[in-house]
Amino acid sequence: MKIEPSKDFFFGDKMEWEEVGPGLKRQIMGHDGKIMLVNVDFEEGAIGKMHKHYHSQVTYVVSGEFEMTIGDQVKTLKSGDSFYILPHVMHGCVCTKAGKLIDVFSPAREDFLGYEMLDL
Repeated sequence: MKIEPSKDFFFGDKMEWEEVGPGLKRQIMGHDGKIMLVNVDFEEGAIGKMHKHYHSQVTYVVSGEFEMTIGDQVKTLKSGDSFYILPHVMHGCVCTKAGKLIDVFSPAREDFLGYEMLDL
């Protein structure tokens, strides 16, 4: 499967948001097969369900406050903080104050783009 690269420029105020759960939506802001950047908006109380994937992930907390679980560690993160998730490690979060995250995945999340996710 080959993921086609996205366009070159993205303007956040013109991009559609995709509802992905109660109080949770995302904006895909650029990708190719090797990397992807995604804005994620959480309402207070929204839950990023526990899950794992083969992608490396690094996330920057733009605003709000999140109780983040990575493996067996739980930490509270706020604006200006970030976290890294190794491939195949269980993780999820609860938004305790409405906010936004910027997720970067490597390789790109094919499931976000409508492709079947590989099990590597």
